[in-house]
Amino acid sequence: MFGKNNVLKAFYKGLIRPMLFSFDPLIVHEKFAELGGFFGRHKLTKSFLKSLFHYKNPSLGQNLFGIDFENPVGLAAGFDYDGNLTGVLAEMGFGFGTVGTITNMAYEGNPGVQLKRLIKSRSILVNKGFKNIGAHAMAQKLSGVRFGRPIGISIGRTNTSLLKSEKDSISDILSAFRVFEEAAVNHSYYELNISCPNLIHADDNVSFYKQKSLENLLRNIDELKIKRPIFVKMPISEDDKTVLDLLYVILRYDVKAVIFGNLQRDRGNETFVREEVEACGRGNFSGIPCRERSNELISLAFRHFGKNLKIVGCGGILSPYDAYEKIRRGASLLQMITGMIFEGPQVISTVNKGIVEHLKKDGFKSIQEAIGVGF
Repeated sequence: MFGKNNVLKAFYKGLIRPMLFSFDPLIVHEKFAELGGFFGRHKLTKSFLKSLFHYKNPSLGQNLFGIDFENPVGLAAGFDYDGNLTGVLAEMGFGFGTVGTITNMAYEGNPGVQLKRLIKSRSILVNKGFKNIGAHAMAQKLSGVRFGRPIGISIGRTNTSLLKSEKDSISDILSAFRVFEEAAVNHSYYELNISCPNLIHADDNVSFYKQKSLENLLRNIDELKIKRPIFVKMPISEDDKTVLDLLYVILRYDVKAVIFGNLQRDRGNETFVREEVEACGRGNFSGIPCRERSNELISLAFRHFGKNLKIVGCGGILSPYDAYEKIRRGASLLQMITGMIFEGPQVISTVNKGIVEHLKKDGFKSIQEAIGVGF
């Protein structure tokens, strides 16, 4: 039987995607987020979306850090940087979602092309550089809002040349945390984004990939006595030793999970179609080029620290198989964006349904039984 998700997929790929892909991706992105915000404010439109996309199965549920996740698939930071989609994530099938990345000061985005599709490579060039309305404006926008799913706030360093030193950058990040700690925002967790490769105004001498610098940052954040769990968004551009060194630092502080990971910098990655990547300007890449390194680092982190840190798998999830591989390698939660753009919004429930099928095939009764069993 040609199921509902297959019908939606055929409709998206045959009609909707070609139309959307004929327009500038940044315009499509912003209009989609605005439309999602509208849908999330009205019961009728929310019910309509729920009838199309929502899927629930008890084997997918988890309670982590005191937070109930109906399913493991979340919307990654970088898509909802204006905080428009918090009211519609449940209906779209997501188990959770992250707003941001948000910075202490507003930033209008990097000059030039901010998004570009690499269709053959199934990747998106991203060059927004923490585009957002700023911590104060976002906290005001989200204050008092009731979320249908666990919502996280991603926080990073403001993309500005006004921050001249590591001390300035840490102070800036702390200020953003304080704004949300003092506001009436009902978020469930924070993401600390130490790994955005698109900060064009950052001083090259300031890097939280250095052990001492990351330790200084986390020590200062610990002093804020934040009660919500903190996840750290990790790079995939660094070698295994550097990543392990950073994880050893993270273990000494009140961090509950790490996310692997951020955008792909390596334009020599073999998954790229060469003519596509060579035609790109400034920026770094999401989607399929992130998948292999994300998977390697999930395995590395789980092998060394799986008893002490939860892992969120992010990068190159376009199918249930992609998601399940990350789970078996050690990811308790997953995040995606690019898969939704290339496959359609029904891919969220497709992935969740597919995870359930993989669990049954392997004889597991719940997702917890599959985490880290190897692949």
